[in-house]
Amino acid sequence: MELVRTVATRTPSRARVRRFGYLYVLGLLGVAAAAATTLVVGPLPSPLASLSPVVAFLLVALQPAVLLAVAVVVGGYAAPRVGLRSHVRAYASGNMAAWHGFRSELRTAVLLGALAGGTLLVLGWLVGPVGAVSGERATVATVLAGVPLRFLYGGITEELLLRWGLLSAVAALLWRVGGGDHGRLSSPVAWAAILVAAVLFGVGHLPTAATLYGELTPDVVAFVVLGNSLGGVAYGWLFWRHSLEAAMVGHATTHVVFVAASLVFLHV
Repeated sequence: MELVRTVATRTPSRARVRRFGYLYVLGLLGVAAAAATTLVVGPLPSPLASLSPVVAFLLVALQPAVLLAVAVVVGGYAAPRVGLRSHVRAYASGNMAAWHGFRSELRTAVLLGALAGGTLLVLGWLVGPVGAVSGERATVATVLAGVPLRFLYGGITEELLLRWGLLSAVAALLWRVGGGDHGRLSSPVAWAAILVAAVLFGVGHLPTAATLYGELTPDVVAFVVLGNSLGGVAYGWLFWRHSLEAAMVGHATTHVVFVAASLVFLHV
């Protein structure tokens, strides 16, 4: 009897570790891409610049790796309680058919991600702030060098942080306060969580904007936050109505549009 209890206790624990591990390792790809890009692009702060590349890489990657771990844990607790899902998590739980429904989500994810990318490009051209600072003119090499950062960190890690971790937590909190049905997320709660995560997604791009534009003027802040929030709403909707992986595909597709546009503009 004691052996049965021990096995019953260990099995869920191992399943939780697998579910965490699969998503965490997936997100670490983006963390590694971001840390490597930071080291290559530079310049590093003086304390890091004096260290070996390996040590500097690990130190740069430490904070996002910790934040990613927190997001994966929080999402693993909150998302199932409100009906938000991940095919990777289901597969890690032993569901061998977890990916069967993913193919049907791809078309919507790609179309919505491309639409978000195209809309942001048009808005940037029509009403975007002027005066971006660029130390050197972009080249094909520099554009392509940013692809791992865009696709791995932007498409995967940011979705784990903002959608899986934050959106799920906000949705679960609102669901609990509102006394919703277990496993069901009402439209008002879903949209509130989507908007909160989307706005914070936009705010998170302000440090990059400060580098590009030199200073965060009101028009720069408004454009960056609202523009990126638009993308965040699209990815949040994909997460709610389909899956975390659909949101990842949508986000990555937006970056495909950005990269393609950058390469085209280089020759205009």
